[in-house]
Amino acid sequence: MLNTTRDPIEAFLAAPEDAVLAIIAGVEGPSYRPVGATMTVFTEFDRVGTLSSGCVESDISLHAMEARDQGDPKLLRYGQGSPFADIQLPCGGGLDILLLPHADRGVMAELMTRRDARIGCTLVVDTVTGSMHLQDSGATGRSGDTLLVRFDPDLRFVVFGKGPEASTFSTLVHSAGYPTLLLSPDSETLDDGKAAGCDIQHMVSAAFPDTLTLDDRTAVVLFFHDHEWEPPIMAGALETPAFYIGAQGSQRARDARMLILEGMGVTAEARARLYGPVGLIQSARDAGTLAVSVLAQILDVAMQIEREKVRSATKTGGDNELLGTV
Repeated sequence: MLNTTRDPIEAFLAAPEDAVLAIIAGVEGPSYRPVGATMTVFTEFDRVGTLSSGCVESDISLHAMEARDQGDPKLLRYGQGSPFADIQLPCGGGLDILLLPHADRGVMAELMTRRDARIGCTLVVDTVTGSMHLQDSGATGRSGDTLLVRFDPDLRFVVFGKGPEASTFSTLVHSAGYPTLLLSPDSETLDDGKAAGCDIQHMVSAAFPDTLTLDDRTAVVLFFHDHEWEPPIMAGALETPAFYIGAQGSQRARDARMLILEGMGVTAEARARLYGPVGLIQSARDAGTLAVSVLAQILDVAMQIEREKVRSATKTGGDNELLGTV
């Protein structure tokens, strides 16, 4: 049974000792999943996670059971250069899969602890022996017998606002699996967010909460029709490393907001970080369209940042096949 809703590493740690961890160790050409993506295999028919669009998971499971019985890591190749001529990758290219029948549970538990604490780290795996350890830095890639997989915190969304735009956006991003915090002075908005499963926080004033800590994997979005709430919140958000800070509203509302922030002493450099009007679709007329439009823009910004990290790492990475983060 394929289960793509659970986290493969959490499933691995909760599984019996004979679970096999499968990791994408190399990609040539197009691929549905990135280098470093994981899947946990329990039996031939029971696994968590996915490494392709369904093309090779069943075969991976068969080989995982063989690796478990033999007790040694195994590196598989699918697509170009593969010995499995009867298994095709419709997207073309090649895919390398590393099977680890005895992945170090202590290391994987520490990885989960760091992920829960939103601390990035890199998993270093010897593809021959299966030995592994964590280190603070390093980009995803493979050099010889060493595979590096960078794990950064999940994208997180912090939403300020009131009304259907705020609750609809929060519901959308939470349903997509992203950690989401909704802050609002309005009890109905908070009730809608809570019913959708979002974390919520009641606001009593137009200010950025002193207790709220944001990192560079956090997006901040404001959905207020009363734009007077925005400048104090945005000024506080701009003091954090949040990678995206934006607010709903027209170009006129944006210009007015910028003038107020300038009067508050917010520098031009800081103001340049702000997005607005938010979203890829201009003049969205309903909460659902606006939510999808804003989410698409934020994910696009996140991907641009990731590509720039990869480009920077490639310049200093030598012969490593550097491919970003998971």
